[in-house]
Amino acid sequence: MALILNNKFLISITLIILGVLSSFSLPPYNYFFINFLTFPFLFYILVANPSKDLLNNFLIGWLYGFGYFLSNLYWISNSLKFDENYDNLFIISIILIPSLLSIYYGLFSLCIKFFNIKKEFNSILIFSVTLSFFEYLRGNIFGGFPWNLISFSISEFTHSIQILSLIGTYSLNLIVINLYCLPIILFFKIKNQNKAIILLSVIAILLLNANYGYNRIDQIEKTKKKTIFPSIKLISPKFNIERFFIEEPLENRLNELIQISYPLNRDFLLIYPEGITNMSELKKSYNNLDQISNQLTNRSKIILGISSENGEKIFNSLALFDKNFLLEDRYNKNKLVPFGEFLPFEELLSNFGLKKITQGYKSFSRSNERNIVTVNSTSFLPLICYEIIFSGKLNKSNGEYDFILNISEDGWFGNSIGPVQHFSHSIFRSIEEGKDVLRVANNGISAHVSSTGIIKNKLNTTEKGSIEINTISKAFPTLFSVFGNKIFFCLVFIYISLIFFLKKFK
Repeated sequence: MALILNNKFLISITLIILGVLSSFSLPPYNYFFINFLTFPFLFYILVANPSKDLLNNFLIGWLYGFGYFLSNLYWISNSLKFDENYDNLFIISIILIPSLLSIYYGLFSLCIKFFNIKKEFNSILIFSVTLSFFEYLRGNIFGGFPWNLISFSISEFTHSIQILSLIGTYSLNLIVINLYCLPIILFFKIKNQNKAIILLSVIAILLLNANYGYNRIDQIEKTKKKTIFPSIKLISPKFNIERFFIEEPLENRLNELIQISYPLNRDFLLIYPEGITNMSELKKSYNNLDQISNQLTNRSKIILGISSENGEKIFNSLALFDKNFLLEDRYNKNKLVPFGEFLPFEELLSNFGLKKITQGYKSFSRSNERNIVTVNSTSFLPLICYEIIFSGKLNKSNGEYDFILNISEDGWFGNSIGPVQHFSHSIFRSIEEGKDVLRVANNGISAHVSSTGIIKNKLNTTEKGSIEINTISKAFPTLFSVFGNKIFFCLVFIYISLIFFLKKFK
């Protein structure tokens, strides 16, 4: 180890490898146990490195983060293949995106060196609360990108993550980081009795948490379900995304969607994915849609992902239609994807031939409203694509609703790990908000996820078809749905208080 610490090249390679290894703890691999090795190693390097050079200390976290994000976000660059204007930026983006996101980890390690942590339990708390705070910043400032937080490494442990209903994703992230660091105490010069106390305390907490999870799932699953009317069908057509870049009669796509929706022998709310068409194209085709409308019952409804215009503004929208494709309600997306849906510094960069990656040259506009959409006696909270990844204040209107609806297009990710990572956020949101999540993706995972994070039905990324839903879980308000990320800052305050307490009485 001394050989590595005294060689800048070797320590740089080691840190990148540690980051890459940590990325395999995330979906779809879920090798969570890797972090019990990588986090203690990172902790040890931060403690053992004697340098006071700011750049050197920044690079410790930055290199680890670079390996981590390079390995689990490489697929983002695949979206650039769909626009020849970005051909030359494909390789650059593979390096640039991890480089920018790693700045948060660099600032984390810089702070850790400032706190002068040592080989003691108190330092594990400082390490955990500092890293989780910078992860919170990553998810919230400059638009936020809370993709692949460390806590997603335990997304498969459905019973253990029920605590999300109380504390939310960022608080769980803090606790999970703390847990992964604990093996390092085996090398601390503290009494074996104290090590045993820490170990037994952690085991007791994990058992209590698992017991809470089992009881919560059992209680909700035994509760009578709510019948919804009309019944819902989630339709995943698996259209090749390149098909949206060519001229094709809208009726062709809609006819295919209807065929996948069969049978249509009663009232249905038919939900189709993001980006199926645009409002102008739909209006031009009104006279040719009778054949489709005649296949639906009078009380059937349709939801389409659609682009719409309001004056000079263009929105990525979720639109509710009656059987004759007459608009009844619409939600305009709040959180837009940089470069995917809008071009930052558009007036400048458009001079170099750049534009947003999705169809059309003009950037989408963002809306600030997210109102509940109601269909007969059923209501839902609308989210489009990666809006599902944001933990916290989803329900801006504070209105009551029955479930969360997320429509998406994951074809931009290609045949990669991206769609699985995207879908894992649906599990976290369902538990946090205490609501079923209905997810409809064209090229991606479509599913019905219960309010306990249990997957009731699913179509994988390669499966074309539909999911019929007649009942959903009764909505139970959660502590997190009421207080949101204020709970994270309360937990940070508890950690800081404990740090000072242990420092004073050690």
